[in-house]
Amino acid sequence: MNSERGTDHKTQQFEDPSCAGSATCVWPELFRREVGDWPDAGESRQKVLILNSGSSSIKFKLFDADGGQQVCGSGIAERIGLSGAAIRYCFRVSEGNKYTNCFMREPSEVDIPNHSVALELICKLMLDEETGIVNDVSDILGIGHRVVHGGEKFLDSVIVDDAVIEGINECARLAPLHNPPALRGIEAAREHFPNTPQVAVFDTAFHHTMPPWAYLYGIPKRLYEEHGIRKYGFHGTSHKYVAEKAAAKLEKPIEDTKIITCHLGNGSSITAVKGGKSVDTSMGLTPLAGVMMGTRSGDLDPYIPLFMIRDLGMTPDEAERTLNRESGLEGICRHTDMRDIEALAAEGDHDAELALDMFAYRIAQYVGAYAMVMDGVDAIVMTAGIGEKDALMRKRILKSARYLGVELDEEANNNNAERISTPESKVAALVIPTNEELMIARDTLRLVHTPRSRRRSKTGMS
Repeated sequence: MNSERGTDHKTQQFEDPSCAGSATCVWPELFRREVGDWPDAGESRQKVLILNSGSSSIKFKLFDADGGQQVCGSGIAERIGLSGAAIRYCFRVSEGNKYTNCFMREPSEVDIPNHSVALELICKLMLDEETGIVNDVSDILGIGHRVVHGGEKFLDSVIVDDAVIEGINECARLAPLHNPPALRGIEAAREHFPNTPQVAVFDTAFHHTMPPWAYLYGIPKRLYEEHGIRKYGFHGTSHKYVAEKAAAKLEKPIEDTKIITCHLGNGSSITAVKGGKSVDTSMGLTPLAGVMMGTRSGDLDPYIPLFMIRDLGMTPDEAERTLNRESGLEGICRHTDMRDIEALAAEGDHDAELALDMFAYRIAQYVGAYAMVMDGVDAIVMTAGIGEKDALMRKRILKSARYLGVELDEEANNNNAERISTPESKVAALVIPTNEELMIARDTLRLVHTPRSRRRSKTGMS
């Protein structure tokens, strides 16, 4: 590591066991503690580091690798390669439930030209005498990486080696905005932690159980056989986590459940989970398909992009930008934050009201379809930013679910309660916070403790 790069920082201490909801917490959404069972990983000094690398950021979270599975550090390196770069960091102080915010210098004074330097600075913070929560890099038992697209090569999480890196790179054509940054994060971690196992956890892996009639498109089959054009699905780590939580809340073995999970945020997807396995999901070859989202169109007539190019004179790049970045809620009402849209709708803004109706309608369409696909449903789960926090949108979506047997408990819904359906409801409506980083940490520990000969038994690689 480059010793010339300093670790000047500001710290602020506060008492809050989860950091969520604290007025002084810099990144409350990045810091969530949850108690449960983990594989035994030895003494609590061992940690698991989780990285989510974007094109100009690295979100990171550090877990204790023991049965308590507590988050002990969390933060983000942002504006990598840009002016105004910063690292924001929240870490747990050893004495009691105390947490401390930490800024690495003022944003304008930090030079973070690439992902390698970002991870170098993150390491310095974790090892620093004042802010450090790791005694030595050898205390980090494993590093887990979120990778968006695994294609058909990766059907499960996998220990990273050169062949895995090559496979992730091959899948980059299906996720050109997501897989390359993930690779940069993996390469930086291998540079700074050469003796630490790295694990890639794929958004697409949970959906590999979809049957062919669900994942194939009605196009020449050779396009799938020769080019891999099919539905893959995304947000798999989130859907798997909340489905497992929902089964526990229902007090039923997950093998005996039919659950519809709704991951609703700026990017949204719906999944039918039958017996704990994904049998269908709304996103497709890419995250552009499915329900309407913050800036993405969701499902549309396949001829529309051709019309935009042939008749409107758009280039393919302009059409792609329009559908991915200028559509959805943004395209209808010029806003993407649901709170702003609901406030405008309350003031009589027609476009805002229309955007809300379109968003809810398309989700309801998928919920109804998946209830039929699974021949019934035990629970409908709302998760992610909108699903967890927006009572008005949940009400809009579920008002059409009465025929399924959902009776909304208005008070519970307004209070963001865990169960928002009445006790008499035949189908439960649940609000379950997602925790994708925890799932990545669990998979990382699982693979670190799995014999090498069995590590790839569920991947598509030889």
